[in-house]
Amino acid sequence: MTNPLFYAKIILFGEYGMIEDSQGLVVPYSFYKGTLKFSDSDSEFEKKSNEHLQKYADFLENLSLPEQFRLDVNRLKEDISNGLFFDSNIPQGYGVGSSGALVAAIFEKYSFTKHDPESISKENLKNIKAVFGEMESYFHGKSSGMDPLICYMNLPILIENKENLDKVAIPKEEQGKGAIFLIDSGITGETGPMIQIFFEKMKTEGFRKTLKEEFIRYNNACIESFLKKDMNPFFRNLKKLSHWAYEHFRPMIPESIFNIWKKGLDSNAYYLKLCGSGGGGYILGFTKDYEKAEKMLDGFQKEVIYRF
Repeated sequence: MTNPLFYAKIILFGEYGMIEDSQGLVVPYSFYKGTLKFSDSDSEFEKKSNEHLQKYADFLENLSLPEQFRLDVNRLKEDISNGLFFDSNIPQGYGVGSSGALVAAIFEKYSFTKHDPESISKENLKNIKAVFGEMESYFHGKSSGMDPLICYMNLPILIENKENLDKVAIPKEEQGKGAIFLIDSGITGETGPMIQIFFEKMKTEGFRKTLKEEFIRYNNACIESFLKKDMNPFFRNLKKLSHWAYEHFRPMIPESIFNIWKKGLDSNAYYLKLCGSGGGGYILGFTKDYEKAEKMLDGFQKEVIYRF
């Protein structure tokens, strides 16, 4: 039996805001994927991955998970000694969920109880997300469990608030002029330091106030209009969201992106926002006319992820 593939994820909306109870919209991204495999060569990548898995298995062994989510760590360790590794093309530090896909793959293969993503109830989604948070804390120190959940479910997920989330349908893709796309900033981002900067900012009352009253409002409005495919209010709120981030998330915006971020706001040809925690990796772009935006962003590596 071939092992299932676990896709990367993209936070379309809700980065940082979800920490403060905003809504979030997260979608799978099949361009990048990973799967557990047994090594049949002595390549450096496979050896390194196998060593990482050994350390991770030791961590999992000491994790006490609820009965219905327990993992067969002995079988995992046995497989690791037989050359198990995680074969993945998901870039690390790019905000697309590299550790999330690994956690999802291990849970799927080694949990004693099998779960079917299609039929998981809303209540159980919360429980699995909490388990994934525990499992992923090895990589990030603290994790919401959101990344592995998206990778595991392979479905768009709407985060309603800190407590509730649900599977959701996003509008069907169409071959229109508009697009959502990724821009490669050319540098790797590290989640930890960026989150640190965010929490430092949260200590000032002014920032907390504008985050709650403006950022979260624009963010939630974008999600609502996008899901309804109501594109005029969507772009109206998106511009406000992009402008807010340009003003308040400066340290998270890679230097190479500053000028084109502003260019988008000034020209209304496209709007940019962070993809994940920022600092590097990918930046998300939205435009009503991709051909025009592409010309203006000449010299940057871009990938279209959704057409409308």
